[in-house]
Amino acid sequence: MRVNDVIEGDCIQVLGKMPDERVDLLFADPPFNIGYEYDVYDDRRGKKDYLAWADKWLAEAVRVLKPDGSLFLAIGDEFVAEHKVKLDALGLTMRNWIIWHYTFGVSCTKKFNRSHAHILYYVRDARNYKFFPDEVRVPSARMTTYADRRANPVGKLPDDTWVLRPQESDEHFQPEADTWYLPRVCGTFKERTGHPCQMPEAVLERIIRVATKEKDLVLDPFAGSGTTLAVAKKLGRNYLGIELSEQYADGIRKRLQMIEFGDPTSSAEKNGMATKKHTRHKRKTRAEMS
Repeated sequence: MRVNDVIEGDCIQVLGKMPDERVDLLFADPPFNIGYEYDVYDDRRGKKDYLAWADKWLAEAVRVLKPDGSLFLAIGDEFVAEHKVKLDALGLTMRNWIIWHYTFGVSCTKKFNRSHAHILYYVRDARNYKFFPDEVRVPSARMTTYADRRANPVGKLPDDTWVLRPQESDEHFQPEADTWYLPRVCGTFKERTGHPCQMPEAVLERIIRVATKEKDLVLDPFAGSGTTLAVAKKLGRNYLGIELSEQYADGIRKRLQMIEFGDPTSSAEKNGMATKKHTRHKRKTRAEMS
């Protein structure tokens, strides 16, 4: 099986050719079926057609996961409930329903502005899966605000609401706290590649760090702008992407060529994550609640 590459083609067909139980982490950010303008994919399918398509690719995605593998699915309001039901029916166990709350949301005129997406976190085996809490710990309010001696000195796990809205309150949403101080990737951002739907590197960094170790295989069946693969490479993971569009696949390859294994991620460059991570590892963590 090819690794550290991008395969052009339909994800269902490509996944169907992959052997069983080879992937440590699968991150999927599929089309939301809300009319995005992709170059070759039609994002305006009928509901039944879209959900039938989801049945097929989800079944293949679960098949290629290792017994201790994890699946993270980013999806919008319109079909998140249906995707949860489908993943439950496939035998996976949900660990978190994460809400990513971001700035630069979609401006609406006849309803409240959309400023969030859903990330469903599932594992194949509820008793045997990879989860590395020390990779993503953050200082708690007991440490940063109250100087409480009862605070765990190595920090706490982030909450399941990831707040990326810095203009709301500099007082409450500090970059070192348990909220995420990052917006969506907008058109003027240096990180932008030109793809219509691009996740921030920081979102993928948290996911990849907590669910994999070095050399593990990370798969993205909707590679898009290549962010999943780029972050995986920076973190020393093996990666594999599937992309329907020749144009997008070519862009991903060019992006990956500019990265060396072990290059710093965007958040590491901005926040000195390597230093904070080292500090957090000086003491052992407490037993984690399931």
